[in-house]
Amino acid sequence: MRLNGKIALITGGSSGLGAAMATRFVAEGASVVIADIDDAGGEALAAELGANARYIHLDVTQEADWASTVGGIKTLDCVINNAGITTAGNIEQVTLEQFRHEFEIDVVGVFLGCKYAVAAMKERGGSIINMSSLAGIKATADLVAYNGAKAAVAIMTKSVAAHCGKSGYGIRCNSIHPGVIRTPILDKVLAQVPNPDEVYAGWVAVHPIGRIGTPEEIAAIAVYLASDESGFTTGAEFRIDGGSSI
Repeated sequence: MRLNGKIALITGGSSGLGAAMATRFVAEGASVVIADIDDAGGEALAAELGANARYIHLDVTQEADWASTVGGIKTLDCVINNAGITTAGNIEQVTLEQFRHEFEIDVVGVFLGCKYAVAAMKERGGSIINMSSLAGIKATADLVAYNGAKAAVAIMTKSVAAHCGKSGYGIRCNSIHPGVIRTPILDKVLAQVPNPDEVYAGWVAVHPIGRIGTPEEIAAIAVYLASDESGFTTGAEFRIDGGSSI
C-alpha cells in the first residue's frame, strides 16, 4: 500500500473530491482526518471508512479551528487543502460580497492550511497538496472570482514550496488543477445558471478527451503526491483536465 502508516488531513472531506481522496487514502493504508463543516456528511463518511478515518469540524476560514485541529493530531504527514466554493459570474455580475466570500474560503482557507501544515510538519517533512483548478490557469469570462482565487492558490503554492525547500524542512507543496469534475459543487454551479444543459454540454466540448472527469481520477494524483514516490516533486502544477489546457 502506497500510503501505509501515513496520517492525512483533508479539508472539504465530506463529499466530492475530498470524499474520493479520503476513500482512496484509506484504501492505500493511510489514516485520514476528514475535516469539514458538514458534520452529518463527515461523520457518515468516517463511519463508512472504518477505524482508519475520523471526522472533525473545521471551518477553514477560522484560525482558531486550524489551531485546535492540527494541535489535536499527534503527527501529520499530509495536508490536502481541498475545501472550496465556486462563484459563477462575470465582472459586471459578481458583487464585492461574493468576491470576498470566494477569496475567504478558497484563498484564506488555503493560506491557513499551509501555515499550520508547515508548523506541524517542518521537523519531519511531509506533503501539502493544494486544490487549485484549470480555472487558475485558463480564464473564462463568467468565473471572475473563481479565476482570481484559484490563480492565487497556484502561485501561493509555489511560494510555500520555495520557502520549505530553502528552509530544509523536507516539505513538498504542489497544486492540482482539475478540469471539470462531476461533483456536488458542479451541481451548485449549474443551479446558478439559467441554461444548465447548455453549460454542461459546453464543459464536455472543451475537453479533447470527450468527457468530464471523475473524483477518483483526482484522488489518484493525490495519492502520488502524498506518497514517498513524489519525493523530488515540489512547486509543481498538475493539470488533470482531459486535455482542456492544450
